[in-house]
Amino acid sequence: MNAATVNQSDCPEVGVPFSLFFTIGVVSLAENLLVVVAVVWNRNLHSPMYCFICSLAAFNTIASVTKTCENLMIVFVDVGQLKKKGSSELKLDDVIDALLCMSFVGSIFSFLAIAVDRYITIFHALQYHNIMTMRRTGAVLGLVWSTCGVSAVLMVRFFHSQFIMICFVAFFFISLAIICFLYVYMFMLARIHARKIAALPTYGGGKIRRQRWRGSSMRGALTLTILFGALVVCWAPFFTHLVIIMVCPLDPYCECYRSLFQLHVVLLMSHALVDPAIYAFRSAELRHTFRKMFLFCLDWRRCS
Repeated sequence: MNAATVNQSDCPEVGVPFSLFFTIGVVSLAENLLVVVAVVWNRNLHSPMYCFICSLAAFNTIASVTKTCENLMIVFVDVGQLKKKGSSELKLDDVIDALLCMSFVGSIFSFLAIAVDRYITIFHALQYHNIMTMRRTGAVLGLVWSTCGVSAVLMVRFFHSQFIMICFVAFFFISLAIICFLYVYMFMLARIHARKIAALPTYGGGKIRRQRWRGSSMRGALTLTILFGALVVCWAPFFTHLVIIMVCPLDPYCECYRSLFQLHVVLLMSHALVDPAIYAFRSAELRHTFRKMFLFCLDWRRCS
């Protein structure tokens, strides 16, 4: 999304070479597609949580593709191959902005869905498969994608309205507060439950199995907490930029912060690059699936 304005301060605009944007876009696209293929490939990953992770990877893929296309358009404009204010170029730019908005809103909703799934896994383990069926998971994903599509179109159509920009920024910070509350609440309850389990008498291997199950679920929650932290680090500077546009558009000190806009965009794009690396590092099942896919590709190449 093009939120940059003319720099009217003494702080020079910090530029980022196109090659960096293009590299981040291509690598993140490959990583997220690999995650999607891995989830589809391995039947052990056909669970609600990995469906939500796959959805998150799909939103990251959209962000990578659209931002790379936008940077290519800027290059073509600079060399005179495209018109900066042409009607078709402006329509294409609106489509790109809508897809970027959709990917952001989708990422937030995906994190909310994953957080709720982890909560049910940890504290309603016996009823989990009755609550989180694949049919309900599909319905949630359908609702998320349709809501994100409609929201993105509305945001881009009325983005220059001060009210819409305020809603967009408020949605970001309210969502962060909700997710933070849910994770803090989850870890607090998990700590209380762990103490209660430790105080129970041991009957065979039941207690050990419950501890292993809860420990595995908490590791999954910790992974998603790391993912959430990456989202905050990568997106917060961009939304701070939007806040500054609304609060102090002409202040020299604010303009100095806004001169870093391209670095904010690099961070924004890096979110799609960091997420798959966290999946691969934290999930043993995904690492095993990537290894099997790599070996399959080697065998296929040898046979061909």
